[in-house]
Order: sequence, then C-alpha cells, then structure tokens
Amino acid sequence: MPPKKGNILDAKGVFKALKEAVCMLTPQAQIKNPVMFVTYVAAFATFLYVLSQLFYGNLTGFDFQITLWLWLTLFFANFSQAIAESRGKAQANSLRKAKTEIFAKQDCNGIAIKVPCNQLKKGDMVICEAGDLIPADGEVIEGVATVDESAITGESAPVIRESGGDRSAVTAGTKVLSDRLKIKVVSDAGQSFLDKMIHLIEGAKRQKTPNEVALSIVLSGLTFVFLLATCSLKMFGDYSSYAAKQDLSQILTIPVLAALLVCLIPTTISALLNAVGIAGIDRLIRRNVIALSGRSVEAAGDIDLLILDKTGTITIGNRMAVAFLPATDMEEKEFAKIAQLASLSDETPEGRSIVILAKNQFSLRGETVEAGASTFIPFSAKTRMSGIDFKDNEGKVLRSIRKGSVEAIKKHVLSLGGKYTPHLDAGIQSIAHKGGTPLLVSDQDKIAGIVHLKDVIKGGIKERFAEMRKMGVRTVMVTGDNPMTAAAIAAEAGVDEYIADATPEMKLAKIKAEQAGGRLVAMTGDGTNDAPALAQADVAVAMNTGTQASREAGNMIDLDSNPTKLIEIIEIGKQMLMTRGALTTFSIANDVAKYFAIIPAIFGVLYAAAPNQKGPLSILNFMHLQSPHSAILSALIFNTLVIVALIPLALRGVKYTAQSAHDLLRNNLLIYGLGGMIVPFLGIKLIDLAITFLGWV
Repeated sequence: MPPKKGNILDAKGVFKALKEAVCMLTPQAQIKNPVMFVTYVAAFATFLYVLSQLFYGNLTGFDFQITLWLWLTLFFANFSQAIAESRGKAQANSLRKAKTEIFAKQDCNGIAIKVPCNQLKKGDMVICEAGDLIPADGEVIEGVATVDESAITGESAPVIRESGGDRSAVTAGTKVLSDRLKIKVVSDAGQSFLDKMIHLIEGAKRQKTPNEVALSIVLSGLTFVFLLATCSLKMFGDYSSYAAKQDLSQILTIPVLAALLVCLIPTTISALLNAVGIAGIDRLIRRNVIALSGRSVEAAGDIDLLILDKTGTITIGNRMAVAFLPATDMEEKEFAKIAQLASLSDETPEGRSIVILAKNQFSLRGETVEAGASTFIPFSAKTRMSGIDFKDNEGKVLRSIRKGSVEAIKKHVLSLGGKYTPHLDAGIQSIAHKGGTPLLVSDQDKIAGIVHLKDVIKGGIKERFAEMRKMGVRTVMVTGDNPMTAAAIAAEAGVDEYIADATPEMKLAKIKAEQAGGRLVAMTGDGTNDAPALAQADVAVAMNTGTQASREAGNMIDLDSNPTKLIEIIEIGKQMLMTRGALTTFSIANDVAKYFAIIPAIFGVLYAAAPNQKGPLSILNFMHLQSPHSAILSALIFNTLVIVALIPLALRGVKYTAQSAHDLLRNNLLIYGLGGMIVPFLGIKLIDLAITFLGWV
C-alpha cells in the first residue's frame, strides 16, 4: 500500500463525500457531536417555523434563507468529516484487493490438506511454497524464503522471511516467491493484520482521544452558555422594546434567534474536529504507518523523549571504509592497492566499501589487477579475515595478503614468523576513540597498514535532532557498542544522551524512569526482546518486518520498517495538535467577532428619538451594516462559508515548523487569534454589501 500523493480533494472522493454528507443528516449521526446537534435542533425548529408560516401565507424570503443556510452549515460540517473518511475508505478498498479468498495447505501430521483460509484457526500449521499466497498472519517456524509484500507495503523488492530471529512474521495476502515455509497461524479468521488495517483506515473503530473529549466538553460548555444567552435575549428584547415603546417582534423571531445561536456557538471547530483527527491518521497512512489508535497519534504530538537504536536509525547500519593509513613509509596508493586485493573476495558491506574507496581515491579497479596464479580467501566469521595467496606453478605460496580484525591479523602475522610492532596501537586507539573500527592489512609477515571503518551517520539526522530539541523533545541513542564508541557517535549525531552496552532490560528501565518523571516516551523496535519496552512506551512503532510479539506490543506499525520514520511520526502528531489548536483559536475568535457584528445591528434601533432613526446603541454598529436582517443573514452565510474554506486546512494540516511551545502559542494567537477577529468583520461586511445589492433582504 504505497503512500498516495496528489490533490487533497479529488473529484471522485468529493462526489462520494457529498452523498455521505446528506446521509449523515440524521439525529443519530448528529447527536455524536453536541455542538452540531444544537445546530441540528435549531435548523429543524426553523424548518418547522417556515412550514407554519408557509401554511398561513406569511413566509418571507428572509426566513427561508436562514433555514437554508442553517441546513447548509450542517451539510458542510458532515462533508468535512466525510471527505476525510473517504480518502481512508479508498485506501481500504485497495487493501481489500489483496484480501482474496484462497485455499491453504494445512499441515495435518505431515500431510498437506487443502482447506479454505477462512477455516484456519489460531495455532494451525500451514505450508506455503513458491507462488502461494500466505493465507493468514503467522510465524515462520521452518524454512527460509523470499516474500513479495508489495500488496501491503507498496515496496516491490521482495524480503526474506525465516524461522527464528526478528524476520519470522508473515502477513496474510503476501506471496511466497521462492523456497518453502512452514507457518504457524497467529490470528483467527477476520482478525488478521490486514482486517485490522482495513477497519482502522476506514475509521470504523476510531475513538475520540482524551484531548478531543476534553475539547468537546469545553465546546459543549460554551454552547450551553450561548444557548442561555440567546434564550434570555428574547426576554431582554421584549422588555426593552416595551420600555422604548417600539416593536422588535419582526426582528427577534425564531429563525433570527436560531441564526444568532448558531453564529455564536463554536460551530467552526466542532464541524472540523473529526476531520482533523481522521486527517492526522491519514497522513500517517500515506507514509505507510498504521496507527492502531487515534490516542497514539495524539501522544506522538506530546512526546518529550525519543529513544532510538543506533544501527539503522542514526547510522546507515553498515560500517564503511573512510581512510587508508599505511603502517610504514609505503605510499598510500600502494597500501590501498594491497587492501583492495585483500578485499576482492570479501562480499560483506565492509569489504565492498574498501574496494570502492580504493577505486574512488586512486582509480584502482580490482579487475585490472594481475593476480596471476592465485587463490582468493573469502571472508568468514570464523577466521575474521579475507585475502589472496599468490602461487607459483607448483602451487607454492609466494605472497600472502590478508585483511581482517586486529586480533585475527596479529595471530596470522605471528603464525608466519613475523612480529607485531606496538607503535600501531596509537593509530588503532585513535580510530576507536572516534567511534570507528580499525582493520589491519598484512603483506606476508608484516603489517602493511590500517583501514579505518566508520559507522556512517545518516545525512541530515543531526539537523532533525536539532529540530526535535527546539520543540522540547530530548533524544536518547541506545547501542550495544562500548561507551567509547557510543560517545563518539552520539557527539557526531547530536543526540542529547546515549546508553552504551544496552540490553532490553535497560531500555525498559529507562522508559519507566522517564515516565515516572512525567514524560511521554516514543521508541521503535522489531524483535521479541523489544516487546516489553514497546508495550511500556507511550508511542511504540513496531517494524512490519519484525516478530509477531513486537507488532502486537506496538501501537503503530511501520510497513516500510524504517526506524528513522519515528521522527516523522512525531512531526505528524505535533502537526495534528497544531492544526487543532489553530482552528480552535480561529473558531473562538470568530465567535467573538460575530457577536460584536450582530448584536449592535439588531438593537441599534432601540431608544431612538423618532421612528426610522438610529438609537444610542447604533454607535456600536461600526461596520455600518445595512439592517438587522442583513446583519443576521451576512453573519450566518459567513459562518457557513468559513467551514468550507477551512476544510483543506483541516485535511492538509497547518505548516509544520520546529518551534518551542512558547513560540507556537505566540504565532498561533497572532495568526489565527488576531486573524480570527479580523476576517469575520471583513467577510460579514462584504457579504452584507453583496446581499443588499442583490436584494436578498
């Protein structure tokens, strides 16, 4: 399932969302959102009022327009949620294509019996051979094979799955390309990883996060306050009009009071709140990360501490040759040639990097070397060396070149009658202090020099950590390296803290200690030994290539199995919180502005000295809206249109910037708070001019 890019609002998705928005105009759907339910009741009451006026022949175009715009407000609120969900449903449909009904080869006492995959139960054994689709989630208990997981991850390159270790988990719907696997089923029918992904993407099981619940309570409280204020406004208006010997009965009608209520309650953020949460999960999905709950996405935005493994996350994972250091007065190019000869048969990434470094620095090519009668000695974990032996016609070794670990080469040189010179120790120690790995190269019974291998830091990782630091997120590197090497790499990568000689127990203890101090912790893992720490972490990203235990312990799963993606996940979580905060600020500021725009226009005619003159309260109508009716209708139209205008922002999210909480709050108040105050005044005035010109009031 590759991340999908493109327009946020595509034509097909918009059409489906429009139909869904209409279907959601029911009490059962609206009652889930208290603020919009109040809007729904107001719209329904106004609709009944319009019907009664139509029956008595007193219906006005003004009342009809208010009813129409109230229902449009509800419709566009539904549309914002439907368009967010539609993108998830489209991705769920693509996953369903991978979920086909197939037959499985169930292993029954050594005999393979074909059974429908929906009959498989947890604990059953199945056999999968080249060309077979894996029928259920499972754990490889026998065999090694290449598996095509493109239907799930979108990655075309096959992956290795084997029994034992951290690459034993397989997923239903993926395809075995080679060899044979014996798999133990770990989920019942309908409970597979693919099934869970489909449900989660569609939002069928999305529960409101604690922050969403808290915000909903605040918004409901504000709505209740404005409901009381609007209800009391009728009594205040009647009393004031009686005292002033004026008639406001044609102004303070049910449609007007309903419109006023909807304009004052926080409809904007309430209409977009679900869309913001769904869009946050969707942004993760587009990066091939499945969040098992909205809570984990929200927690990602509040993370204080980031625990990262060194290998594969901070560093590339393979040590690379970076320098040739001759031990004698030999020229560096000559030593590079000897080191390259010793590495030609070494197929490890380290060995390949030596050949490449010699080629890049001195244009040396292995295939141009005149090896003559020779024997290549491939690298092995047992000898920890590789090399080449040059022989005469009788097979006698004339020259022996080796490259390998310090201890292995020492023993080799001593076995040939040579001597190890202690002055090499200074160079070896210098490389180790820098976090590198020294390899020795021997030519016959003498040490020719040292190759400096370095665990290369990923490009841009230091800058990413600096951004995390700006947002108050500390980074901790965990590695099995010795303290000396760990300190050197930590300094180069720019992490705040490191743990050397780390064990799974140390990870778990670190997480518990930080959480006891009130901090939220995020980490990644892929092995069974990572499962306890993943289960403890607030945001736990399990690798899709990892074991079943790690995937069950995590609350997010990275389909690409890229540990560095944890940084992106935190950024997406913070972006979601920033978006929700920005829209909440804008919505509440809107309500304040609309209050000052509408109330003066409604009561501006009170206490006038003569009919058709302005009263003392009219001075507050500084926008000079044409009439009470145009003020109400303009505010209501603006309230509806602003929801439509903010839907793309809710789906895309506000632009993420690495800033401190203080700077984010300041910018939020300046842009969305002040902007939320100014925009309604301008918008309502323009709409007032437009509807007056068109004669709508």
